[in-house]
Amino acid sequence: MRAVRYVALGDSLTEGVGDPVGNGWRGWAALLAGGLSEPPAAFTNLAVSGAQTRDVLESQLPAALALRPDVASVLVGVNDTLRRTFDIHHITERLDKVYAAFTRQGTAVLTACLPDPGAMLGLPGVLANPLARRQRAVNTVVHALSERYGALHLHAAEGDWVDDRAMWSADRLHPGERGHRQLAIRFHELLSDAGIATGTAPASEPEFPPPTRSASLVWLATAGTAWVLRRCNDLLPQLLRLAAVEMRHRARGTSARLDLRAAHAVSTALAALSVPEPQQRSGPGKLVLPEGLSMPAQRSAPEQRPVPEQQPEPEAA
Repeated sequence: MRAVRYVALGDSLTEGVGDPVGNGWRGWAALLAGGLSEPPAAFTNLAVSGAQTRDVLESQLPAALALRPDVASVLVGVNDTLRRTFDIHHITERLDKVYAAFTRQGTAVLTACLPDPGAMLGLPGVLANPLARRQRAVNTVVHALSERYGALHLHAAEGDWVDDRAMWSADRLHPGERGHRQLAIRFHELLSDAGIATGTAPASEPEFPPPTRSASLVWLATAGTAWVLRRCNDLLPQLLRLAAVEMRHRARGTSARLDLRAAHAVSTALAALSVPEPQQRSGPGKLVLPEGLSMPAQRSAPEQRPVPEQQPEPEAA
């Protein structure tokens, strides 16, 4: 029996930030790889901190396909929500291409819905709501495309683990070792139920003691401060504008319009996708949306129009 080939794509979450081992990061993907098969899985981690959907499509995907993996995890999108260039149409197109490429190759794809970064950081409502709206949009797209391509999808956007501080590192955005282990265990369960994972599931208890308070403060004062400065130059001016829009709609009692507008943008982005080619795996095709979200009406043969690089923010008034 040959070893399972597993390739991980994504951003700092999959790179392993929050789970330090030696001079680097380990993370949930490495923990999962250890329990996929016997002999041990051939594991390659292509995830890079700060990666967006564009990076996964253009840089990580070609390298991953060349390895012809049996399993590929694609967890990405949070960094897209933290950029002024956020565009759910582009995100949808990119993720669709990534999932389709793996499915054509016969690769089992792992995906996940992820928590809202604004809520995790404890931002005030007028600042957190626009970020939450963006993350819900990304999660809806990931959910729908996972159904379309028969991916093994983990609902990690909510639940007890999100509210348990013991699961998270000092920055409140990345899991600590305990949180990384929870992700690995839950993905292992999905793969085991699918008959792919045959090894022993990762242990739930941490192998190492959590970082000391002083070590956490040092990390926040160095790497954490650098991250905040980068976001201040990129996202903050737009986020303040979106907060002003949020306050204006709240004063008018029309906040629901922002949610409806964002939901319509997601529906339009999904409807614009072409019908996938016949696949090697489970033959998906139909987009299954979460309850309460519907496709916009369309003609029997809709045209595929290019999406302009810069579009108005869906949250804007």
